[in-house]
Amino acid sequence: MKPTNIVLHQASNVLEISFESGETFKLSCEYLRVNSPSAEVQGHGPSQRILQLDKHLVRILAIRPMGNYAILLEFDDGHRTGIYSWPTLYDLGRNHAHNWAAYQAEVAHFRASKPAP
Repeated sequence: MKPTNIVLHQASNVLEISFESGETFKLSCEYLRVNSPSAEVQGHGPSQRILQLDKHLVRILAIRPMGNYAILLEFDDGHRTGIYSWPTLYDLGRNHAHNWAAYQAEVAHFRASKPAP
């Protein structure tokens, strides 16, 4: 599935992606950052995934095309290694609600397991 349009809405920190299927997804910069496909975030396997915290203010600085198959998103926190293929972006859009709920639960569990200051 290939995008037909990609628009960064800077005021709302949302990347809007329309696909050939007619579906359009609005994905926050935070959502894209915490789900970066990079090894820095995903590790080299599911057990090596690194939880990304405090990314609610992150912004996308640049969108760089990677051939005809992906884009590289450059974030203002210095993260510049995630190459988002068209299937990855489509999957992130289609599964947004599930992915976001799972991420929020993971963050809540992490924060609850930390000792009180």
